[in-house]
Amino acid sequence: MNDMTPVKATTPKDWETDQEVRWCPGCGDYAILKAVQRTMPEIGGTPENTVFISGIGCSSRFPYYMETYGFHTIHGRAPAVATGVKLANPDLDVWIITGDGDALSIGGNHTMHLLRRNLDCQIMLFNNEIYGLTKGQYSPTSRVGTNSPSTPYGSVDRPATPCAFALGSGARFVARGFDVSKNLPEVLNAAHAHRGAAFIEIFQNCIVYNKDVFEDFAAPKGADGHQLWLRNGEPMLFGSEKSGGTKGIALDNVGLTLKVVDVVDGDWQRAGVIVHDVTNRSLAHMLVEMPFGEFPMALGVLYDDPRPTFNDAVIAQNESASAGKAPDLGKLLAKGQTWTVAEGHPEI
Repeated sequence: MNDMTPVKATTPKDWETDQEVRWCPGCGDYAILKAVQRTMPEIGGTPENTVFISGIGCSSRFPYYMETYGFHTIHGRAPAVATGVKLANPDLDVWIITGDGDALSIGGNHTMHLLRRNLDCQIMLFNNEIYGLTKGQYSPTSRVGTNSPSTPYGSVDRPATPCAFALGSGARFVARGFDVSKNLPEVLNAAHAHRGAAFIEIFQNCIVYNKDVFEDFAAPKGADGHQLWLRNGEPMLFGSEKSGGTKGIALDNVGLTLKVVDVVDGDWQRAGVIVHDVTNRSLAHMLVEMPFGEFPMALGVLYDDPRPTFNDAVIAQNESASAGKAPDLGKLLAKGQTWTVAEGHPEI
């Protein structure tokens, strides 16, 4: 798109297709879809300059419901297709839609390399801790003891933590939200503002096969005591008088671990509450690994520290390699090891 072309403002309605949305009644995917459609006008996006790319799974029907370009690809391979799309047309705004099984099982290798390469795109991982499309088998994020058709006596696998996986793969932006949260558009805005691979884990309620598995922190009742919404430069506070008093997250200097502290009369500094710094990678790791129950669920932007992108590096390298050179296909084909097969050669 020409930079001089005025961008027409859009509304959420402009991002809706005429396709019937076919998820189970009550599925959390509906709320995520609406959050994205509300977010796109806020970021100044245009349908003709946006593409949604998905793999396989319930979440991967997403491109059908966004009035943009889209690819519904094969299981686990959305990152590979997204890489090709971004390199072919760097001006496109690329969004990847995936699930916990699609991204972390068959697609784990692809997800890892997209993150370490730092392709400029947004990755939305819908985590319902189950395989929903294929009838409720346990997934890489299912909790120990999960009963499913593939684990009738309960899963004995230790679950993967998507955000820890992302950080370990070299991601430079990691965030969390959940399907019905009013703060989800804020998280999506921050992800889009990041230049590079932005990884967002979205806890999503599977109404059929894993109903209310996140209810302990996502339910409106008592939410302020179970959710820690992180904002850069602000103290890590949660709770209220209704939930038993304001609390905060502090650093235990003895074990170099995090701990929950009480905040009296609003004096969070005296209580030693940490101020969130999105560029602190070590802190992000600790927040991701906080065990829920003893700690609240860390939500919002956990880590945001940009570095040069893969697509910029590839384009710059190609421009450097071709500078001052005229295209010559014949010369390219003859370059390197060549040989001539003479007439009468036994292999002819």
